[in-house]
Amino acid sequence: MWTQKITRSHRIMVLICAVLMSIVYLVPLWRIHLGAPQYPEGLSMYIWTSNISGGDEFDLQNINLLNHYIGMHEIAPDAIPELKYMPYVLGFMIFGAIMTVIIPRLFMVLLGIINTILVAIVGLADFWHWEYVYGHNLKPDAAIQVPGMTYQPPLLACKEMLNITACSWPHGGVALIVLSMAILVYVVYEERKNRTV
Repeated sequence: MWTQKITRSHRIMVLICAVLMSIVYLVPLWRIHLGAPQYPEGLSMYIWTSNISGGDEFDLQNINLLNHYIGMHEIAPDAIPELKYMPYVLGFMIFGAIMTVIIPRLFMVLLGIINTILVAIVGLADFWHWEYVYGHNLKPDAAIQVPGMTYQPPLLACKEMLNITACSWPHGGVALIVLSMAILVYVVYEERKNRTV
């Protein structure tokens, strides 16, 4: 069953997945937005496969300034090792999709689904850990110190921290990866359904 060839139309769908995942290099994966009284329009930070940028020119600089007052370490893209290897992880997933087009077997599609799920789980766990370290590992000489207070941003949804509202949501890159996985699931479903008819 799993060694069967997939149809030509399904091979095209897998190729579309490779294209969609290639676009992920060009759009952010995640967005964190901070709402604060001193910044009425808010501050945004975008996480890409290989970089972190601000929504506007000085947003990342201002976020680091806020973090400095409460003792959080500076968010510096060069100091985050995940940003160095994430492009290669994504490249491996794209390579897997292309190999599935070349070797059009159903088990290859299933491997693509499993790989995507594993990357998502590891990625979210690593992101949560990154947020935990930044929010809990505070400098002892911070200008603003609140006993027992930590500043870990939420993984998903919004959270109040002092007078700041932090919101964290997936962005376009994650949507493209989820869409790619949905296509692969559809291919497996259709292939199995057609073989049982």
